[in-house]
Amino acid sequence: MPRPEPVTVRPGRWGRALWRGARLLAHVMGGLWTVWWYFPRWDEATRAARIQAWSARALAILGVVLRTDGELPLRGPLLVVANHVSWLDILAIDAARPCRFVSKSDVRHWPLLGRLVAGAGTLFIERDRKRDALRVVHHLAERLQAGDVLAVFPEGTTSDGRTVLPFHANLLQAAVATGAPVQPLGLAYRPAAAGPDTLARHDAPVYVGDATLIASLWRVLTATDLAVHLRWGVPQTAEGRDRRTWAADLRAQVAGLAGLPPPGDLSP
Repeated sequence: MPRPEPVTVRPGRWGRALWRGARLLAHVMGGLWTVWWYFPRWDEATRAARIQAWSARALAILGVVLRTDGELPLRGPLLVVANHVSWLDILAIDAARPCRFVSKSDVRHWPLLGRLVAGAGTLFIERDRKRDALRVVHHLAERLQAGDVLAVFPEGTTSDGRTVLPFHANLLQAAVATGAPVQPLGLAYRPAAAGPDTLARHDAPVYVGDATLIASLWRVLTATDLAVHLRWGVPQTAEGRDRRTWAADLRAQVAGLAGLPPPGDLSP
């Protein structure tokens, strides 16, 4: 049996990745300083503007092109629901329109990035504890009543970008209880040179299964021709739907916005 050809890495690719990594580290450290020193002194609008600028700069350092379609949310109260592919999702959404995210508690313990995400106002949830989900839903309802724009990933985990996993309906209860609108958002990573209408995928940002954060980051640092597409749907209210039915409808809409096939099983 012939032996496989050894994998060769061009020096330029390594150099580009190391240069991006060094710049990203400096950018993260600068963000941590801003969150620690300036955020307590700034109002909500100033913090949101800085988060947006910081996220856009991070994408630029990584060589990721941001493309958006549809009407971006201008003001709250609003709950954005999106599919979840990568840790890059939060940067991409914040670069387009800063939101307050709900994330799994593991993210809080990520090196450096965990502190940065927490400092930006992220709400963390212990997904294995039903009581904690109730706490977060209550807090989401409070923030919606205060007029915030919130963002959640109802799949509860990342996918491989080829499908949208079933949506957990519990976080939608905050929108049901307050009557707040929900805006579906489809997210996809594609080759930048292929144009905005392509359905081709770029797998470098995928963060699923046993992949580590470091390995995923390295794939992005070495990637070329990477774009993230955000397609915003039309805000909607429950209109009499219970949260499970609404979650199933939103899942189908998010899949369509992301250019993915309709889900075969719409049960939450």
